[in-house]
Amino acid sequence: MEMASSPRTVEEIFKDYSARRTGVVRALTHDVDEFYGLCDPDKENLCLYGHPNETWEVTLPAEEVPPELPEPALGINFARDGMNRRDWLSLVAVHSDSWLLSVAFYLGARLNRNERKRLFSLINDLPTVFEVVTDRKPVKDKPTVDSGSKSRGSTKRSSDGQVKSNPNPKFDEGFEEEEDEHSETLCGSCGGNYNADEFWIGCDICERWYHGKCVKITPAKAESIKQYKCPTCSLRRGRP
Repeated sequence: MEMASSPRTVEEIFKDYSARRTGVVRALTHDVDEFYGLCDPDKENLCLYGHPNETWEVTLPAEEVPPELPEPALGINFARDGMNRRDWLSLVAVHSDSWLLSVAFYLGARLNRNERKRLFSLINDLPTVFEVVTDRKPVKDKPTVDSGSKSRGSTKRSSDGQVKSNPNPKFDEGFEEEEDEHSETLCGSCGGNYNADEFWIGCDICERWYHGKCVKITPAKAESIKQYKCPTCSLRRGRP
């Protein structure tokens, strides 16, 4: 609604997405007290906008129909006083993520398949607004197919942020078939159940999964491992 000319290339659209995201994140973190005060439930339907100059604004939705760009969630102010503050901010963050994606793919409607894939890959490398607001720490997928268990164990995620037990990271086509498998995954060290809030890593030898804390592997350390061997397989390989 404030754009002189629409971004056209993958890089331009991603730059627009990143700037809008920065504005929204600032509203929900650094400027959160100001943002909270502006979302008065007694006012009309309010929206949170992130702008291409990295600023944010709480205001009424655009009057033109249809709008120049997809609109953010309407009426975010109405639920403010009826919810726990942190829960309300998390809810606004989720809706903001949805809006940011809708704007990016609206602008990218004329991109071809490979360009759309590249755009989403760039977007997916950034933490979501929800992850930032709730202090969750996502681990990035490696773009190469030979990145081994780092990408599998750290970030094969569905739309709800859950890790997928994908035995072959080269093929994403099988992703949907494994939709429910993560719920049955057990840690090969402690036997504990899968938890979406914890970092997991998969062994490239035996294909068992482990809590990162159980095998003393952090997300940052996993990024530098080309092929992960669990303690059991390491011992096995070390024997004469």
